[in-house]
Amino acid sequence: MPEEVLFESESRRSREEIAAYLRTVVESLESGSDVTFARGEESVTMEIPTRPTFEVKVEREGPADGPGELSVEFELEWDEGGESGGSGGELTIE
Repeated sequence: MPEEVLFESESRRSREEIAAYLRTVVESLESGSDVTFARGEESVTMEIPTRPTFEVKVEREGPADGPGELSVEFELEWDEGGESGGSGGELTIE
């Protein structure tokens, strides 16, 4: 299935700035509000269902014998117009 990017933003931010962005998303999730992502004239508003699939991925990219790039990805996923169910064990983050 082809992927269509509706919005994308990538920039270097402080940990505090990133926490503020994530806090805004958390507050919208808790209240059931839509989440709007905006940059300049570009924006997209998402209505996140009650039970989306939540994916956490920790990756290392690069050569096995040298320094690489580390990343942590948080993803919410659901079918358009519906809910989505996930599977697997219980996630903990410490």
